[in-house]
Amino acid sequence: MKRSFRTFLTGLMLMLASLAGQAQPSSEQQLKAAYLVNFLKYIEWPENPTQATICLFGRDVMSAVLYTYEGRLIAGRELIVRRVNSPDQFEGCQILYIPDTEEARFAAILRWPEELPILTVSDAEFFARQGGGIALVRNESRLQFDVNLNNLNRARLKAASQMLRLARQVIGGGR
Repeated sequence: MKRSFRTFLTGLMLMLASLAGQAQPSSEQQLKAAYLVNFLKYIEWPENPTQATICLFGRDVMSAVLYTYEGRLIAGRELIVRRVNSPDQFEGCQILYIPDTEEARFAAILRWPEELPILTVSDAEFFARQGGGIALVRNESRLQFDVNLNNLNRARLKAASQMLRLARQVIGGGR
C-alpha cells in the first residue's frame, strides 16, 4: 500500500513540477488536472482505447492547464483534451470533467453518457453521491477524491485497487 501511494503521489508531483514554470493557472487547477491525468492510469475501460481523451464540459476552467499535458503518453496512449457541449460529442471520451458550476444540471448531464464507458469527474463535493464517478473534494487544505463504485460499474469501468486505497471515501461495493 505504501508503494502504491508513493507511486501515485510521485506521479502527481512530477506533473506539477513540469508545470511550475507556467504561472497562469492556480495551483489548485494544476492539482485537479494532475488528478484527471492520473485517473487515466488507474481506470480500466471495457475496450482498450488507442488514445487517452479527457473531455471538458461547461465553463472553461481547466483547459489552460490540461492542454499543457496534451500529446504526452499516458499509460501508453496519447493524451487528447477536447471541449464538449452536447452528448453527441462524448464519443471517444474516457473522462468527462464537469465543473461544479454545472451542479444545477448534473442530473441531466449524467444521463447523457449512461450507455458509454466514460468516467465522470467533477469538483463538486457531492458529485459521487449524485450519480458521478469521482468527486474531487477539498478537505481542509488538501484536495482528495471520492469514488462511487456503483456508478463506475454502470459505466463498465474498473478502478485499480491502488486508486481505491487512496480515495477519501469509496461509495458502494467494497474496498
